[in-house]
Amino acid sequence: MAKRAFDLFWSVLGLAVLFPLLALVALAVKLEDGGPVFFRQIRIGRGGLPFRIWKFRTMVLDAERQGRAITVGQDPRITRIGRRLRSTKLDEIPQLLNVLVGEMSFVGPRPEVPRYVELYTDPQRAILALRPGITDLASIKYRNESELLAEAADPDAAYVDVIMPDKLRINLAYAAQASVASDFLVILATLGLYPATRIRGGAEA
Repeated sequence: MAKRAFDLFWSVLGLAVLFPLLALVALAVKLEDGGPVFFRQIRIGRGGLPFRIWKFRTMVLDAERQGRAITVGQDPRITRIGRRLRSTKLDEIPQLLNVLVGEMSFVGPRPEVPRYVELYTDPQRAILALRPGITDLASIKYRNESELLAEAADPDAAYVDVIMPDKLRINLAYAAQASVASDFLVILATLGLYPATRIRGGAEA
């Protein structure tokens, strides 16, 4: 209950305070190529239920039909403004809308696309009992995920066999002892204001 109250308060405040920035980013995305401002992709949320995540569009139109479900290195599908949004994580801000309606939380495992959720083992499916989030300890550890995948001979296999299982392990370990206070520290760590290794559960990451 406290976690939901935290999410509601900060999502409303965040949307109100950041509205001018959101409007400017939306204009920049629109002027890039005239396409849609937002990217609405189906992800799997709590209880295994699908929902559409909000993001500013950072790729060319029909990017999902032109390549992988994951982004690898200097992916040519990423637009000029999209690269800047990804590097600053501004493309994620619209997910405050997902938090507001209860589909996501500020802190929780990043929601996966259906094709990867289908590959979860039975123990890994325990992650679906959690509300997905905008950030988590796994996201902090894998800030440079795209670059890591670019170095792999088979990026898809590297993600499915190495990175995804490690992310699930980190998130399940954190969830076992998570609190509103530790969630706040994860947010600070995401912003570079607190060392993730000092967060209980962060050592495993």
